[in-house]
Amino acid sequence: MEFDVTVHGPVRSLEEAAEERGVDPRQILKTIVVRRGEDDFLFVLVPGDRQISWPKLREHLGVSRLSMPDKEIAREVTGYERGTITPFGASLSPRGTAWPVIADALIVSREGPVSIGGGAHGVAASVHPAQLVEVLDATVADVTEPLG
Repeated sequence: MEFDVTVHGPVRSLEEAAEERGVDPRQILKTIVVRRGEDDFLFVLVPGDRQISWPKLREHLGVSRLSMPDKEIAREVTGYERGTITPFGASLSPRGTAWPVIADALIVSREGPVSIGGGAHGVAASVHPAQLVEVLDATVADVTEPLG
């Protein structure tokens, strides 16, 4: 997989992060940890200008209930603190396998690279979205809605 690593100082907003990384805010991917059940987590990759649509995600997964773990649980299960979470190198599931990854459909339909967190504050990787989906074996689905 071809990628470029960007290292920058602390940022306080999506817009600041985009400026530091040289991309549009919609090209930044948020890696969201979602809990399906006891010890059953997955990652959802969300474009920076979007948020999870819980009804769409529940329908896609065929479940009636989902939640987001608090920051302590998220750190415990991924190995990363909130704001640095990435699917790369995250802790494995209790079954010893990588967590499932769902990439919102807009990620692969937009032009240019996407920027995904690199596991530490101020570290990101820019990569072609199709390569990212392939490397992560992500399922592509319409699971987001506009912010607000």
